[in-house]
Amino acid sequence: MEFYDFYTGQDFDSYRFLGAHPSDSGVTFCTFAPAAQHVSIIGDFNGWTDTGMGKIYDGNFWECTIPNAAPGMRYKYRIYKKDGSFLDHADPYAFYSEVRPGTASVICGLSDYHFHDEKWNRSRSASYNKPINIYELHFGSWKKKTDAPDGWYSYQELAVLLIPYLKENGYNYLEIMPLAEHPCDESWGYQETGFFSPTSRYGTPDGLKAFISQCHQNGIGVILDFVPVHFAVNDYALWKYDGTSLYEYPSADVGVNEWGSCNFMHSRGEVCSFLQSAACYWLREFHFDGLRMDAVSNLIYWQGRPERGENKSAIRFLQNLNQGLKKRFPHALLIAEDSTAYPGVTAPVSQNGLGFDYKWDLGWMNDTLSYFQAAPSLRTQLYHKLTFSMHYFYNEHYLLPLSHDEVVHGKASIVQKMNGGYEDKFPQARALYLYMYAHPGIKLSFMGNELGQLREWDEKREQDWELEDYPLHKAFHRFLRELNHCYLTCPALWELDSFREGFQWIDCHQEEACIYVFERISGSQTILAIFNFSGMTRSYTFTCDRVRTFRLLIASDMTQFGGTCDYPEKELLFRKKTAEFTLSAFSGRWYLLD
Repeated sequence: MEFYDFYTGQDFDSYRFLGAHPSDSGVTFCTFAPAAQHVSIIGDFNGWTDTGMGKIYDGNFWECTIPNAAPGMRYKYRIYKKDGSFLDHADPYAFYSEVRPGTASVICGLSDYHFHDEKWNRSRSASYNKPINIYELHFGSWKKKTDAPDGWYSYQELAVLLIPYLKENGYNYLEIMPLAEHPCDESWGYQETGFFSPTSRYGTPDGLKAFISQCHQNGIGVILDFVPVHFAVNDYALWKYDGTSLYEYPSADVGVNEWGSCNFMHSRGEVCSFLQSAACYWLREFHFDGLRMDAVSNLIYWQGRPERGENKSAIRFLQNLNQGLKKRFPHALLIAEDSTAYPGVTAPVSQNGLGFDYKWDLGWMNDTLSYFQAAPSLRTQLYHKLTFSMHYFYNEHYLLPLSHDEVVHGKASIVQKMNGGYEDKFPQARALYLYMYAHPGIKLSFMGNELGQLREWDEKREQDWELEDYPLHKAFHRFLRELNHCYLTCPALWELDSFREGFQWIDCHQEEACIYVFERISGSQTILAIFNFSGMTRSYTFTCDRVRTFRLLIASDMTQFGGTCDYPEKELLFRKKTAEFTLSAFSGRWYLLD
């Protein structure tokens, strides 16, 4: 490790020096604790009694080698403060941890696991002209072996179930909610204690590597939720690690956030190097294809509040992090979960941007869901909630999210949000998804959305798979499966996502009828998307400047999807320069134009 880089926040490899590293002579332990009076190592190898560590380099690092220590043994650092008191801490750089409620680190070297994803690695890139359809997953509650709190599948076991499901349903990327070690299941992984430690809930680090390798062999990219903003307040972890505020701010005014956790102090180079090394670790050692960075707004602004001003140190950290990751992993997808209007989130750092590839379009999400929650009689007044996104869309590279955040905390599931009674909700949800997948931007949908799940997500329970026994849910799932595959195979829907030439409004002034018409365009294909979001059947005449042929690709009101309309298997419309459509209530269609 270059110590100058570590202190100045330029290091991306500190995990190779700090932590526990097995060798032929035993295990060498090294920790950074500049304010400690003394540090000992305790663990299974010494009966949990003190073995003193010596200062190295400039006296801020503590190191020792234990000959009889070995992989699989537990350990902690006993850190003595100036007043003689001590706390036993898990290793900030540990590569593995014991299963909760245990809090010790576990010796686990950087393994020589052999991935079998060479073909995938040669083909992957972060280009903007490819389809990206993301299935967001909480590892512990997609499916469970038992109803017990720890009835989880292992990494390898879930791969056998999940990968065929993703392929069958047309998802080519998987985004996993945080897998870094965390003490509380209810935090979903966002309150972390082990930033280099894949949670032991689901198995070993090599098990996670095998899971990712298998995903890649089946053409599925894997994105990890990464939390660079804050950490859990548990006293055995990063909190006051060396007896002082080493990772966090000393002032609670900026040091404690809305979630009750500690904010990282990004003005400290050692903290930046810690987080940069963690991000690099997941991409390099586990072959993740990208990182979705949580709560970016809380990095841009103090406590995520624009009125408190920009956090210049955290912004510089983000720029350095993204620029450094892109230098090392040009293929990596770097995604910002950001709710602000801060400009240049996806602009290159060289242009004073933040350097992300994509930003969550939370404005689109909020406007779209509020529109579909409204009664049909009110949608004439809300009409332009669905046109507004295209006014700003080309300012950034966007991801359209219907994520876990939208199906918890009293917000209701996606289908349940739809206006009206049980049977009215499904045609509206189908029309919503058809509109979402025609709209520019890469896609993300949370697990269970495809089932038409009606209850909110609960991390303690698996998804309601029994819904497949109910005709409306089964038909809804069939629709989303068909929609996903249609999206992946139609270049008009993604090839020119980032260019104005890829989208054209045909009609966005049917306020009274609640009809929307636009085209998606690529070099080889044009798709006409037409929607009727009113509660009654509408007629619409499409006029163009030359004779066109219309071939139906998909319609949300097909009988096989739970709708009421029968279409010829390959509906062709020949109407010279016009096409007349009769659109059922709450419906949409895609036509391939010649």
